Amino acid sequence: MISRRLLLSTVLPVLVSLSAMPASAETLKVVASFTVLADVVKQVGGEHVKVTSLVGPNGDPHEFEPSPADAKSLNAAKVTFVSGEGLEGWMDRLISASGYKGRPVIASEGINTRTMEEDGRTVTDPHVWNSPVNVKVWVANIEKALSAADPADAAAFKANAEAYTKTLDQLDAYARSKFATIPAGRRKVLTSHDAFGYFGREYDVGFLAPLGVSTESEASAADVAKLIEQIRAEHVKTYFFENSNDSRLVKQVAKATGAEPGGELYVESLSDAKGPAPTYETMFRYNVNQISAAMAKSS
Repeated sequence: MISRRLLLSTVLPVLVSLSAMPASAETLKVVASFTVLADVVKQVGGEHVKVTSLVGPNGDPHEFEPSPADAKSLNAAKVTFVSGEGLEGWMDRLISASGYKGRPVIASEGINTRTMEEDGRTVTDPHVWNSPVNVKVWVANIEKALSAADPADAAAFKANAEAYTKTLDQLDAYARSKFATIPAGRRKVLTSHDAFGYFGREYDVGFLAPLGVSTESEASAADVAKLIEQIRAEHVKTYFFENSNDSRLVKQVAKATGAEPGGELYVESLSDAKGPAPTYETMFRYNVNQISAAMAKSS
């Protein structure tokens, strides 16, 4: 029989070493408004977060209609992220219905936003993520919020944020290299709605669209006629439709102008896991490749 003294001499050092180890933090329950933002939160949070996206893959964040399940997910969240700048017009109603007591973190705070005219009003373009330069601001804001909610894992969030920022720098450099070989006069395409303003600003690409910043807006016959004239005058050769909204109008405009289809772009939503754009990184590269290939062909 092992003596009590021997047993204590064996077990006590183990207990002491265990008590000296830092307590592991619980996995943070996090909600993000739509898939693009949710993926970036996952990249920063890593294994320490469980992220739920309210808008699902291929979903439209402009026209989203929250469900009771969404209200339940929000109510259980420790941290909630929205992009902001008017994108999630439905969020206030969802917060009220869910009983969520926190305040959503606005990931786009600090971004150099662009404005545009729509229906006689000056509005802020909410599609900031279509430039990886802007997403670096997202990453900094996400790291700060996660570290405040879970200080024990702050070092991990910092390391993840630094690594992902390097990835974003690589995406930016990749886009610049792809468009550098295309003549400036050929850097124009037609898309479903005006969601590529930041992309265009960053890489000197012109995007024409029958709809404004929101897919909820409607194009008048006069606006469509004016757009058709512009496309003809500027010799725009390619049109794209988007994975998250109706493509009928852009196809009608393309038919009237002779623009050829360039394929599908992922603008406001990731694809599902089996699609070509299940993460922000793959989404951005895919869009760059599609757009640059169509321009090179038309050149």
